[in-house]
Amino acid sequence: MIPKITEGAGGTYGLITYLYGPGKANEHTDQHMVASWNDFAPDPGPTASREAITKLARQLDLPVKSLPREQRPKTTIWHCSVRTAADDRPLTDDEWAAVARRVVHAAGIAPEGDPKACRWVAVRHAPDHIHIAATLVREDGRTARRNFDKRAVQAEARAIEYDYGLRELHPGDGTAAKRATSAECRKTDRRGLDRPARDQLRDAVRRALAGAATEEEFFHRLTAQGVRITKRAAPSGDVTGFTVALPGDRNRDQQPIWFSGSKLAPDLSLPRIRQRLAADAVPPSEGTTEPARARRAATTAAADALRSLDQDDSGEAADQLVGVGEVLDALAQTSPANTRAELQAAARSFERATRSHIQAGNSHNQALRRAARDLVQSGPALGKGEDGAATAMLLSILITAAVMAAHWHAARGHAQQAAASRQTATHLRAAYQAAATAPLTTMRATGQSLPAPAQHHAAEVIRAVLPTEAARIQAEPNWPALAATLTEARRTGHDPVTLLHRAVDNRELTTADSLTDVLLWRLRHGADLPAAPTYAPQQRRPTPTPRSVPSTPPPPAQAPSRRR
Repeated sequence: MIPKITEGAGGTYGLITYLYGPGKANEHTDQHMVASWNDFAPDPGPTASREAITKLARQLDLPVKSLPREQRPKTTIWHCSVRTAADDRPLTDDEWAAVARRVVHAAGIAPEGDPKACRWVAVRHAPDHIHIAATLVREDGRTARRNFDKRAVQAEARAIEYDYGLRELHPGDGTAAKRATSAECRKTDRRGLDRPARDQLRDAVRRALAGAATEEEFFHRLTAQGVRITKRAAPSGDVTGFTVALPGDRNRDQQPIWFSGSKLAPDLSLPRIRQRLAADAVPPSEGTTEPARARRAATTAAADALRSLDQDDSGEAADQLVGVGEVLDALAQTSPANTRAELQAAARSFERATRSHIQAGNSHNQALRRAARDLVQSGPALGKGEDGAATAMLLSILITAAVMAAHWHAARGHAQQAAASRQTATHLRAAYQAAATAPLTTMRATGQSLPAPAQHHAAEVIRAVLPTEAARIQAEPNWPALAATLTEARRTGHDPVTLLHRAVDNRELTTADSLTDVLLWRLRHGADLPAAPTYAPQQRRPTPTPRSVPSTPPPPAQAPSRRR
C-alpha cells in the first residue's frame, strides 16, 4: 500500500473537481465518497454537477474561511492518495473507509475521538486507490498538528497491509530515489516507452559515473549516451550543479524537461558525485585491457571487498557497496546479449542497496572503482570463450556480494536495501546460468573422462577439507567440473588441499546454491587458471574385447631330400 501526500493553498474546489471528474485520460469511473469527517457530507457522485462540487468544497473550506485572512495558514489543503499493489485483492468501500480513518488519524488530521478535528473526505474513483482531501484548519480554529505526517502515514500503511492481508512493503528511510510521478508514468505509456524519462536518466548518470576518474570524463560519458546536459554556474564561473534531459522529452510548451542530479537520486547531486571523483580515487588507466582480464581483476577486487561486510566498520562496508554498484553498472553496459537484460536489472536493483543513513565516504572503494573503469574501457565482451567464462567467474563472486549485502543491511534494519540486495542476487543468478553453461559443460566432460586415479584423488581432497559436505558435493551435477579443476590445479604445481582450504576459508558457503560452482570458480581464480578450460576431454581408449585367435597353421612339410 503506497500513500502519497501533497499539500496546497487556497480552496478545495479544484481538487474536488479533479477527484469527481473524468481524469486526464478518462480513467476515473464510478466516482463516489466512501467516508467523510462527519459521515454525512454531500456526495456529488459520478455525474457530479458544478453546484454539487461547490457545495462540498464550501463545507470543507468553512473552517479556513472562518478565520480572518491574515490568520489563515499558508498551507490549507492536505491531499493523500492511497494505492494498493497490483496483485492485492480489491478492497470494499467499507474497508477503504476504515483505511481512510486510520490514515487521517495517523497524520494528525483527524485524531480518533476528536470532535474539533479537521474536515476531510475520502473519494474512490478506481478499484485500487482512494484520495483523501482535507483542510488544515480545525473546527476550533487551530492549525492541525501533523509533525512528520509522511513518516507516520507510511508506518500506518505497513500496519494496514498486515491487518488486511495485503502485500507488505518494506519501510523506507528517506534515502530512496524519487519515484516517477503518475503524470510521468502516463506520459511514458502515451509515448510507448518502456520506462519513465526520470528512470532512464538515472541509469544514464550511473553508467557515466561507473569508474569515471574526472568530472570532465563523467560529463563526456553522459554526452556520449545522447543525454542533454546543462551546467549551473556561480558568478565566479565555478560549476555548482547540473541538469539532464532526454532528447524528445518536452513539456506542453515544447521545452525540454530537465532533472537535476539530486532529483534522480540523493547520491547523484554534483557535490556527492565529486566525493567519488576525488583526484586520487581512480588513477587514469594507460590504454585498454582485454574484457576477460578486466573481469578477472574485478573478481579480485570484489573478493577483497567482501571482507569489509564481515567486519564492524560500517563506513568501510558502505564504501564497498558503492563500489560493487559501480562494477555492476560497468558490467551491465559491456555484457553480451545473453546476460545483458539480467545484468541491467541487477544494476538497477542494487542501486537501492548502495544508499542508507550510513553514508559512504568513498575512501575504501578505489580498487572496485578502478575495476569498473577497466571494465568500461575494455569494451563489450563476447558471450563465449575466455570472456564468457571470466564473466561467469565474476558473477559467482557478485552473487556472494549481493547475498552478504542483504545480510549486512538486514542486521542494521535497512529493510528496503536488504530486499533490493536479494532481488539483485536473483537477477545475478539468472545471468550466471547463461554465462556459465558453456564452460561448465566443457569442464564436466573433462571431469567425466578423467582416469580413475585422478577422480579418486579429487574425491579424497574434498573429503579431507570438507568431510561433512563431501557427499553433497559429489552428488551435485557439476562435481565432475570441480574434479577437473582440482586435477588441473595439481598438474600446474598447486597443492589441491591447500588451495581448497584457502577457497573455503575465504568466505562462507552456507548461502551457496551450488557448492561445486562456488568452489570451482574460487579455485580457478585462486590458482590463476584460465576461466575457460583450454584442454579437451581425454578420450579413453576402448578396452579391447577378447576374441579367438586362429592357431598358426603348421609349416608345410618339407619333401624328403633325395640322395643322389
